[in-house]
Amino acid sequence: MTRIWNFSAGPAALPESVLQTTQAELLDWHGVGASIMEVSHRGKYFQEVIAAAEADLRELLAIPANYKVLFLQGGATLQFSAIPLNLLCGRSADYVVTGAWSKKAFQEAGRIAPVRLAVSTESADQPADGFIRLPRFDALSLDPAAAYLHLCTNETIHGVEIHDDASLPQNVPIVADMSSHLLSRPVDIRRYGLIYAGAQKNVGPSGLTLVIVRQDLLGKTAVVPRLLDYQAQVDNDSMLNTPTTFSIYVAGLVFQWLKKTGGLARMAEINREKAALLYAAIDDSNGFYKNPVEANCRSRMNTPFNLPTPTLEAEFVRASETAGFMGLKGHKSVGGIRASLYNAMPVEGVEALVGFMRAFATGRG
Repeated sequence: MTRIWNFSAGPAALPESVLQTTQAELLDWHGVGASIMEVSHRGKYFQEVIAAAEADLRELLAIPANYKVLFLQGGATLQFSAIPLNLLCGRSADYVVTGAWSKKAFQEAGRIAPVRLAVSTESADQPADGFIRLPRFDALSLDPAAAYLHLCTNETIHGVEIHDDASLPQNVPIVADMSSHLLSRPVDIRRYGLIYAGAQKNVGPSGLTLVIVRQDLLGKTAVVPRLLDYQAQVDNDSMLNTPTTFSIYVAGLVFQWLKKTGGLARMAEINREKAALLYAAIDDSNGFYKNPVEANCRSRMNTPFNLPTPTLEAEFVRASETAGFMGLKGHKSVGGIRASLYNAMPVEGVEALVGFMRAFATGRG
């Protein structure tokens, strides 16, 4: 069987060896005579799985002991509500809006409390696709009494990424949506009060959401619905209700694959190489392909680009599917093309895409 090159933004490609292990263990996990999907989440077999997954995740990210790891549900979008419910405690919070997802997080938090827009990089004259840069974090006007500062460190739709978090403010807990680049490179967890991520990019299949939260931020409020209460989830080992057992199992296999690959430092090298290949193909196309994002914050995970006309873009998508590529159509809110270069996409896949792009441009330039 020939597998396609999957550039989907999420649910996204999984490492082929992880899929093969999942297939081999589907009917009989480690000789127990049942699938891991069929055993009790409170029994010893799944307890082994979730304990190993947390240990491997802690090792990969060097998560300090004073941070709790939660395996939750509801996607990153549910955390847009859970975060203010858990952390505001009668105060406000500052939100940095650099793309569609941080904008949604700000809007959802505003349904719960009067949070503050610290800055938005949205272009006033092109609101649909105007997110092309990062703000100057050292020039932000922040509320000194804010409970936290929220930002999205990689905007999946607009392709804007924070590469250097050393410039981020350190006088307030930073809450970061890392859904589309967590595990793509090392992260200094200590710079953040809370990190959250939907799994369906670099972590595993959809259904699982990771939350990594500093212990001193927990237990500040008594009015949170229990399933959204971080302290309650910590007290119950992420099992206030039945967790997404299969997604956690597959995520654990991904963590093992990352360790065998060389860890996050090695993965960062590979991801830089892939992104450089694709951006070079765009920039060297004499204007046939264009990426609007400022060079210092171009995402290594999600690369949106445009062709001269929407008609050519539609033709590009059709031709790419015929040529064995999937998931290159841009998000419906901005159109164009988008290639997502998550961990499971090998360099060879990007080389194949670049070859296709050059051939397509030559035939229509």
